[in-house]
Amino acid sequence: MRRLFETRPGDDGLPGAERRLAVLALILGTLMAVVDTTMVNIALPSIAADLEVPASRAVWVTNLFQISCAAFLLVFAALSELVSRRRIYVAGVGVFTLASLGAALATSLETLLVFRALQGLGAAATLSIGPSLYRSIFPSRLLGSALGLSAMVVAGGYAAGPAIGGVLLSVADWPWLFALHLPLGAAAVVLAWKALPREPGRRGGFDLVGALLSVAMLCGFFLAMDGAGHGMPAGELAAWLGMSVAAALLFLRRQRRAAYPLMPLAIFAERRFSLALAAQGTAFVGQGLAFVALSFLFQRDMGFTPLQTAWLFTPWPLAIMLVGPRAGRLADCVNPSLLASAGLLVLLVGLVLLARLDAEAGVTEVLWRMGLCGVGFGLFQPPNNRELMGCVPRERSANASGIMSTSRTVGQSLGVALVGAFLAMNAPVQATLWVGCAACGLALAASLARVPLAGAAQARARWRASSGDRQESTMAPQSSSRSPHEHSGRD
Repeated sequence: MRRLFETRPGDDGLPGAERRLAVLALILGTLMAVVDTTMVNIALPSIAADLEVPASRAVWVTNLFQISCAAFLLVFAALSELVSRRRIYVAGVGVFTLASLGAALATSLETLLVFRALQGLGAAATLSIGPSLYRSIFPSRLLGSALGLSAMVVAGGYAAGPAIGGVLLSVADWPWLFALHLPLGAAAVVLAWKALPREPGRRGGFDLVGALLSVAMLCGFFLAMDGAGHGMPAGELAAWLGMSVAAALLFLRRQRRAAYPLMPLAIFAERRFSLALAAQGTAFVGQGLAFVALSFLFQRDMGFTPLQTAWLFTPWPLAIMLVGPRAGRLADCVNPSLLASAGLLVLLVGLVLLARLDAEAGVTEVLWRMGLCGVGFGLFQPPNNRELMGCVPRERSANASGIMSTSRTVGQSLGVALVGAFLAMNAPVQATLWVGCAACGLALAASLARVPLAGAAQARARWRASSGDRQESTMAPQSSSRSPHEHSGRD
């Protein structure tokens, strides 16, 4: 951990002492958004009883937050180029914190849902640009280690959320789950404003039409995926999917013509980026599917209680917390695509072993398989994120960050929807898990395809370093053209 804050001659990013406060601001903002999702899930029955609403309506306390967050990831990533990432991040944390206060004071479901949607907007602003801020804070030689730290924070949040929610609900009412964010949010706003890098904004406009199409595309997709998992009528499901597809086609057409595109399509010309994105999306399909399918397997087929099931999931995020930072540190030294591929292979083996579990399996048999999956995912994610953020020019890092966050969220939602579709057809849970294995197999194929490309880029970077060129990123390829956007002014 200490090496993350050491400064060497020629380092880009912030000086070592300033990195600590900046990273703390990012950790606080990320933890609030991640812990909130899993923590509030625990409270849904209490919220439904207290507000006197059916459980089917209380579920929207979680759904609306997720839809609002996912739909605006690309929007805030693009907007950060115009007004600076520092301002977007501070505004995002501020909105999330104030909306948490509103949610804590809500006395009706309708009011609570309004503030949950605002919380989702705040979370989108922070999560969309988090990875690109790590690239600005840390020197290129430590990018993998920094993203490993980020993976550890996210995994820790997912692991701690249910426990924090359970402990709070045992001594207080559900509004205190939201009130918990107030001191953390206030500290994160102050730290972010003080410590995050000040950077120039660019002159020019914002692709408002593209933003509206992006929101329509993603809202339609997530509403359709949620409906598929909850028995939505076929006609309504087709309508949401149709809206999503139509908006997606118009969005892509708009991006080819817009002066300041929300998602520059030229970024996909870099094959390493496209293949790393494909690996990430399909890997998160597998993980999202496994998390939901295994809940049914453990409780319905194997007879474990909900509390026992929560403990059975613990090895997965704990293994990510242990392996992720080490994998990120290793990715700074060796081919990150090779590491990511090795992680996907371990994840695939773990999922195959889980799919082969029978109803008589004991706790130990479950725990080590879950831990194996966590080791694989921890070995995959930080090196893959390093590839995603390191193989594009710095001026495109905010766009890459938004695309990466959107791909992850879409993949998870698609995995959850597939479980719902299979359960609606009365398919065995094991059959659903085999679909997750297939998704991980596709991720592994995409990851292996970019191993030679990453190796060649790493060899070029080492040759440049040996020639004394310290200004070139150790992972970024040479760019033949600069961004068309001119920058001016100071934040």
